[in-house]
Amino acid sequence: MTDLSTVEERVAEAVGARLFTVLAWFPERRAMRRVYSNHPEQYPVGGEKTVEISAGWLRQCVELQQPYLGADRDAVRAVFADAGLIESLGCGAVINVPVVDDGRTLGALNILDAEGKYDEASVAAAVELAPLAVPALRKVVDAR
Repeated sequence: MTDLSTVEERVAEAVGARLFTVLAWFPERRAMRRVYSNHPEQYPVGGEKTVEISAGWLRQCVELQQPYLGADRDAVRAVFADAGLIESLGCGAVINVPVVDDGRTLGALNILDAEGKYDEASVAAAVELAPLAVPALRKVVDAR
C-alpha cells in the first residue's frame, strides 16, 4: 500500500508542492478531515473543514469529482478562508484533485505552490497521481 508521504514525494517530483495536504471526505457530516500534511504546525492532521468549504469548490471537486485549478492568488482567495495563511507559506496557486474509488469520493489532494506555478498540464499530472492515495484514504474513511 502506498502511504501518503510517498504520494507527496511523487506529487513534488511531477508537479511541485510547497504545501501538500490530504483530506478525507465524510459525506454524512459534509466535512473534510486533514489526514496528512507536510506543514503540520500550520495545517495539523485531524483538522476539519465544514462551513468554510466553498459550495462551488465542494460541488466541483467532491460531488462532480473534477479537479480545481486556482492558478493565482485571486483564485485562491476566492475559495479558501485561510488564504492569508496560504500566502504566508509562499503559496499563491492550488490544485485540488479528488481521490475517487469505484465512483466514491474518498477525499482530495491539496497541492499548493507559488503563484503561476500550475497550469492544465500540472493538473493532468496531479490527476494521474491521485489514485496512489486510494488505499490510505479508503482505510481512513472506512474506519469511521
